[in-house]
Amino acid sequence: MTTHVSRAVVVTLVVMGAVAAPALAQKQEKVAGLPADEAMRLGERMYREGILPSGEPMMALVSEDIEVDGRMFSCQSCHLRSGRGSLEGGVITLPTCGSWLYKPLVGREMKPETQSRVPTYFDPPPFRKAYTDQLVARAIWVGKDPNDRELSWVMPRYKLSIRDMEILVHYLKNLSATFSPGVDDTTIRFATVVSHDVGAEDRDAMVKALEVHIRDHNSQVRHEERRAQHSPWEMEEMYAAYRRYSLAVWELTGPRETWPAQLEDVYNEAPVFALLGGMTTGDWSPIHEFCERNRIPCLLPITDDPVISDSDWYTLYFDKGSYQEGETAARFLHRSDRVADTVPVVQVFRDTPRGRDFARGFHEARAAMGLLAPTNHVLAPDQTADAEFWERLVADQPGAVLALWLGIDDLGKIGTLAELDPRPPMVFVSFELLGESASALPANVRSFAYLTHPHSFPEDKARTRRAVESWLKVKGLSVTNFDIQAKTYFIGWMLSGVVMMMRDDFYRDYFFDEADMMRDQYHAIAVYPRLSFGSGQRYASKGCYVVQLDDSDPPKLVKRSDWVIH
Repeated sequence: MTTHVSRAVVVTLVVMGAVAAPALAQKQEKVAGLPADEAMRLGERMYREGILPSGEPMMALVSEDIEVDGRMFSCQSCHLRSGRGSLEGGVITLPTCGSWLYKPLVGREMKPETQSRVPTYFDPPPFRKAYTDQLVARAIWVGKDPNDRELSWVMPRYKLSIRDMEILVHYLKNLSATFSPGVDDTTIRFATVVSHDVGAEDRDAMVKALEVHIRDHNSQVRHEERRAQHSPWEMEEMYAAYRRYSLAVWELTGPRETWPAQLEDVYNEAPVFALLGGMTTGDWSPIHEFCERNRIPCLLPITDDPVISDSDWYTLYFDKGSYQEGETAARFLHRSDRVADTVPVVQVFRDTPRGRDFARGFHEARAAMGLLAPTNHVLAPDQTADAEFWERLVADQPGAVLALWLGIDDLGKIGTLAELDPRPPMVFVSFELLGESASALPANVRSFAYLTHPHSFPEDKARTRRAVESWLKVKGLSVTNFDIQAKTYFIGWMLSGVVMMMRDDFYRDYFFDEADMMRDQYHAIAVYPRLSFGSGQRYASKGCYVVQLDDSDPPKLVKRSDWVIH
């Protein structure tokens, strides 16, 4: 950094101090001439997206003299959404949130009464002084910490005006500055959402398993609370973070359009830190949108109809549901040497949420690969897929690949396809839609019929299945719906790991930041081969098999693809 630039920064910092002092005296009513809430909104955009208040990209220097677009190096990409920092390879990214920046670092956190018990020879001076607004600005502009040490050039030096810097510093000062709602000194409050039209057996399969997780955690409360109060000073950080769990069951009743108001009412009455699991009939969008509005994490709802979004953040799903099967079929077809990419494709489905999701996943995956869009044929409510229907379809689209997102009732005459000339080169159907009826697919179509299969094979996960079944037995729960109970088992397992990694940093965004950094999970989940996590990734299952039925009696499923198809 040149002397000229350094002098300019010193002058700018003096000006910033003169501007910031009145704002602090007025409790930040105005920031850079803007209402504080508006400054927070603009600062959040700078931090998360690398976009200036003007709408232009932030610009920065890396490796001392290379100018880059700040959207490629947003603050969030390294410091994470919560500002609590991360570890990637050998690069330690320190926290940038107000609760960490604006106090000196002394090696570890302690309560004052604990600090008083520390022997003086273990009480060194701070190894980093507290930041001020001006020192935060200097770190962002020129990469110097309060002790005047130069930060690594992994940290970009951002080229910001005084006004834009004030806005960003204001945001950082307030980022993860106070604990999120739903946490107090003794308890973390959770909730799960169940709609009135979920069957009693399925409801109990989830709720009772969640209640067991809560009960098991709280069974340690006597010992953990005693340790938190009376542990040696060097163990305080381990034990002081302990909190009891509580679980509320939010029951949604009446028409779906009333659910948002119901959710707001129960939340305002008793705010919770996060939602765990949850079940409704139909799509999950009312709860998804509630969580986005209120910035409440929702951990792994059990739904066949998730919201598909590349930008929403506050719901972590098990998978993309039917959309994922459509994607898988499109990718498998692209990789297949049986047909060329130029061969037309016809999708047949009914106008239902799941039917549309299958078709959308297939269509968007094809579009992403630059391939010809499929033709969609939507069955009318009173239309029957009889032999004549299949004959007309093939006559209108000779040689086309068929993606048939239909249940067994609509596939009863699919055997007609094998008798036509030309016969469709490949046909895709969904194992999830067919279920146990998959074996009823006629033998004459099995050689060219492919089924999308989004879950693990029971024989591949026998050990994990036995572990879940044993856990249920020990907890006094009967196996009623293994899929629901296995997913709920995993929710509780993941919850304990994430909360432990948070220590006593009870911020909602940090809850998902820590979830995103979990390793791939193979052994605790019985209904998927693997669940994978990553920053901002909101669908834990990344794969789906493509299978066929063999000629045995009864037919067996034979894998024709790996779990993940690129």
